[in-house]
Parts: sequence; structure tokens; C-alpha cells
Amino acid sequence: MDESRPDERPAWAGPRALGVLLACALAIRLVLAFGIQTHLDVQPGRFDLIEGDATGYWELARRIVQGQPYELYTPPRRALRMPGFPLLLAGSIGLFGERPLAARCLLAVVGTAACGLVYGFGRTLAGERVGIVAAALAAVSPTFSVFSVLFLSESAFALTSLASLWGGVILTRRMAVCDARSPRSWTSFVMDFAAGLGAGLLAAIATHVRPTWIVVAPLLALVVIAVARGRLAGWFAAAGVLCGCALLIVPWGLRNQRVTGHFVPTTLWLGASLYDGLRPEATGGSEMSFIETDGIYATETEYNADRIYRRKAIEFAWANPGRVLELALNKLGRYFAVIPNADQFADWRARLLLAVWSLPLFVFAARGAWLARGRTELLVATLFSLLFFAAVHSLFVGSLRYRLPAEYPLLVLVAIGLTGRAAIPSVPNVPSSEV
Repeated sequence: MDESRPDERPAWAGPRALGVLLACALAIRLVLAFGIQTHLDVQPGRFDLIEGDATGYWELARRIVQGQPYELYTPPRRALRMPGFPLLLAGSIGLFGERPLAARCLLAVVGTAACGLVYGFGRTLAGERVGIVAAALAAVSPTFSVFSVLFLSESAFALTSLASLWGGVILTRRMAVCDARSPRSWTSFVMDFAAGLGAGLLAAIATHVRPTWIVVAPLLALVVIAVARGRLAGWFAAAGVLCGCALLIVPWGLRNQRVTGHFVPTTLWLGASLYDGLRPEATGGSEMSFIETDGIYATETEYNADRIYRRKAIEFAWANPGRVLELALNKLGRYFAVIPNADQFADWRARLLLAVWSLPLFVFAARGAWLARGRTELLVATLFSLLFFAAVHSLFVGSLRYRLPAEYPLLVLVAIGLTGRAAIPSVPNVPSSEV
């Protein structure tokens, strides 16, 4: 196959091959959904393999379906979680009742869809072969498969954040072929705005699953302006990105203002999460029993409690820079670990399987990054999530779990490392009049 002509498909690729891969991905996830639920059904009182967050998401979903206030705990915390993942679970509860197995099957479909997006993302960046290989890896990944059917937001966020990244790539390519010598009509500028609007909406959808993604829309707007070299088309597209994000984020912020008295675009959980990672007893992992022992939420509003924990975390960091650095290294070690940190995966066979799977992925990702070293667009698109969340979790707490969504785009680099192919032009040769 001539990699300079990505539209040519080898005999083994194309819709049929992708269909087979997605069918395999769905089958694996459905088998795990049934197996995990059967395993849990014989353990009274146990709800999921990794509980805590899972129980909270399910309760919020129940409240959505029943029309009850969107809140948890006593006193109530009304801006604790973004609504994206609970809404997904609420869809299952609304259709099939409070049946965990039905919800796991729905999540299996979501995980399978994420594999399909890996194909499209990889094909856009590096051609058909890379897209197929990346999708195949996503389909059979043991970590992706297991987490797809747990009541945790990782797979849903992987799907939405990957869609956001893909939309960003498409938008920046559009801006890259804007030709200053060719006049652009107002219709073209409207289309630029619309393209940016779509990318902004995708970023906002991902933010509704994981709040830290809120920084992506403004970053993308700046990138778009830079890629367009300051031309008017770039400003229209950047405005579209910000408007698209605001269309979905502002209503949530206004809802939070109504229930908390403050405009909060994401959640009021940042303070406690930051203090979990920056406090005298911090270890790098999550241990939030301090919330109960401190009693701050019992005496302060949710908003004030968030600010108190933020201040305590910052004061600890300023007073203990050496300890902060030590903790950051520990968190990064947990984040990049090839063996699961969670006690639920303490079985040596599970740890061995994941180590045997994960270690070669990093090796081939490094090879892929070397082969693609001249492709700035490809490297940014595939490594952004991994490095962004590494920085985030060097401050908060570290775990392999938080790396999982970032591995979906990373598989494109892994596929390049396996196939040895990265020589695809980063920007198609499209006349500006056709953009």
C-alpha cells in the first residue's frame, strides 16, 4: 500500500474489516458484562468491582429518572459530579429499569463505539492501515474491555474526549488550508464558525463527563487562530469553538448558581480532590476519609467547603515544596504503572495479564512517536490527553485508571510503531475554495 495515497484500502481493510473488529469488541464486552454481573450477584451488598464512585453515579442516575434533586449525601452536595455519565446510566434505567446488567450491556456498546472512533481518528491522522490496527488493539485491550462495563466514567469519557480530539484535528486542518490570496465569501466564514461550533460542542460534551476537559475549548481556539495565521477565518472558527462550548456549559453553570448561589461551570469537587493529593497524610493514592473526620461539609456550604479545601491544599504545597515534588513523582509512577493499583485487581494473574499487555504498548508507542517525529499534528493529537492528565494527576492523585481514556488516542502511535508507517501528509492538498 502506498501510504501517500490513504484513500486506497488494502484487501483486508475497509467497512467489512471494521465491522468484524467492532463485532468482536462488542462480544468481548458483553461476555464480561454477564460475567462480572454474575460474579457480583453472589456477593450480597457488592455493587461493582470498583465501588464508591460507581455507587454515586448509579444513585444520581436513579434520581434523574425519578425526578428527584440531583444531589448526594447529607448535607446534600448538589454540584459534586458532572451530569454526563449519570445521564447515560439514567437512559438505561429509564428504558430497562434498575437492572445493572442492562446498564452494563449499554456501556459495552459505548466501549465498542469508542473502538470505532479509534479507527476513524487513526485513519484521519495516519491512513487506513494504522486506523485498523489501532481499532483492533482497542477491541481486544483487557483494560478497555473490563472498564467498559464498570459503572465508572472512563469509557464514556474516552468516547467523548476522542470525538473532541478528532473534531479538533478536522477543524485545524480546515484552517491550515485557508489561502490568504483567495477571497472568502461570508458563506465561507459562516462555515468556519459552524465548524468551530461543532468542535466546541464536542469539547463541552466531554466536559460534561470529566470536568478537567473544560480547558480544551479555549486551548483549541488559540490553536485555530495560530494555525490560520491570524486570518479572519481563524477568528470566526475560534469564536465558534467558544460559543459551542458555552452553549452546553453555561446552562449547567446557571443550574449550579440556582442550587448553590454561585456560578460554577463544572463542579465543587476540585477542592476536596486537590486536598486528597496535597495534605500531610497524602500518599499519592486516594483516601478521602478526612471528609468525614474534618466535618467541614457538615458546617459549611458546599461552595465554602470547596474553597476551604483548596486553600488548605495550596498552603500545604507552599509550605512543603519538597514533599509536593516527592508526591508528584509517586503519583506519576502510579499513573504510568503497567500493573493495576486498585486492590480489586490484586490477583496476580490479572496483574500479569495487564503487565504483559501494557508494557509492549508503551514500547511501540515510543517507536511510533519516533517514526512520527516530524508530524507535529499527529504527535499533539495522540499525546495531548496522556500528558495533560499526567500533569493534572501529578497534583491530584495518581492511578492507572485515570490514564485509560488517554490510551485510546495513544493507540494510533502504537499502531504506527507496529506497522512502521507514519508518512502521511498532515494536511491534505485541498484548495481553499473547497474548504
